[in-house]
Amino acid sequence: MTRKNDLTQGSIVKALFRLALPIMGTSFVEMAYNLTDMIWVGRIGSNAVAAVGTAGFFTWLGAAFILIPKIGAEVGVAQSVGRKDMDEAKVYIKHSIHIIISLALLYASVLIVFRKQLIGFFNLKDADIVNNATTYLVIVSCGLVFYFINPVFTAIFNGYGESRTPFVINSLGLVINMILDPMLILGVGPFPRMEVAGAALATIIAQTVASVAFLIKATGKPELFSKLNIFSAPDTEHIARIAKLGFPAALQSGLFTSIAMVIARIIAQWGPVPIAVQEIGSQIEAISWLTASGFQTAMSAFVGQNYGAGKWYRIRKGYRVGMTIMSAIGIVATLLLFSVPRQLFSIFVSEEETIRHGIVYLRILSLSQMFMCIEATSGGAFIGLGKTVPPSVVSITFNALRIPAALILSSTALGLNGVWWSISMSSVCKGLALSAWFVIMLKRRPEARMLNDTENLLAG
Repeated sequence: MTRKNDLTQGSIVKALFRLALPIMGTSFVEMAYNLTDMIWVGRIGSNAVAAVGTAGFFTWLGAAFILIPKIGAEVGVAQSVGRKDMDEAKVYIKHSIHIIISLALLYASVLIVFRKQLIGFFNLKDADIVNNATTYLVIVSCGLVFYFINPVFTAIFNGYGESRTPFVINSLGLVINMILDPMLILGVGPFPRMEVAGAALATIIAQTVASVAFLIKATGKPELFSKLNIFSAPDTEHIARIAKLGFPAALQSGLFTSIAMVIARIIAQWGPVPIAVQEIGSQIEAISWLTASGFQTAMSAFVGQNYGAGKWYRIRKGYRVGMTIMSAIGIVATLLLFSVPRQLFSIFVSEEETIRHGIVYLRILSLSQMFMCIEATSGGAFIGLGKTVPPSVVSITFNALRIPAALILSSTALGLNGVWWSISMSSVCKGLALSAWFVIMLKRRPEARMLNDTENLLAG
């Protein structure tokens, strides 16, 4: 391991920024995939956006399965690197790859076989939206193994402390997606106009190229990937350890998506425009959400390595630094979404009714941005310690409350806006609850309290 990958020594601020900035960049790249699709699909109309958004719930649900080996790889590699045990890191890498390939093939098969029933859940009235959503889902499912494996490769490199590589490779995939989107969606040059199907095809081609790039890069990292025989039988101890680390986060993500699908069904009673508003609005809101998610990953790797090295003083100071940074980012996001919502929504659609609803959506959701950021920071710190249950408990509890809150508030004079308020206020509660939980946990850990002048000096 090189010194620049070692997060257990040197300046904490520099270590966090060196690690976090490329991870945030990677998060923006992941967001840009969807944004690019929405920008070009939005040229077709709100019905096309609604189709992609509806099918997108199932790729979003797939993120829950990704999290099992992703969290296992990230925490396992980070803690092994902190202990200077690279052989153990390789074991986590091999088993994480085993798991993600198996899950991808299984989930893709389910999506293809039950495609009509899955899209039918939303009770959409427009036949064109249903057909386009089904087509999008099938095409994406055919390349799902690449969509699944890239986040695991990203987690492996992040846990190792090398966050620049995933940023570069995922950026390569984005560039390819940006080039292919207008060509395949609108039919530029020799390509036929494929509309929604073109957006799906562009995505899986870009993801495939990124997977190939990760494999090429892996051959140059023998300390991580040498002598990895992924075809050998896995051992149940490490499979169980990875599952224990990743399952709470996977359950959290899966229930979050399932709850969002129920919310979407509630929204559908107002027609396709609110569905498009939520899809576009959530992509815009992801400016802060994915920034927070990127910093969460950085915090997880930082805490994981220092936990493996037994350096609690760095964990405590790193958490304070992270909370300060993310609070500032959350405030900026609030100001942005509240002050220029029309300009942001107009990037994606030109229909005035959709823009009008979108302005209200962004202003309501803007109030929760800082709390969403501090929730992610606290969640990353918990995950780095291998404590994946607290973030899941807080998230599942308050996300589940969105359903009764949405039903109650939308039945009042607030109407559709009551649904948006239920989402925003639950995010505020999650941020406050999880941050308080982590601070209390730190105060109760004797190792975390044993700070002296020498340790503070070493913490930089």
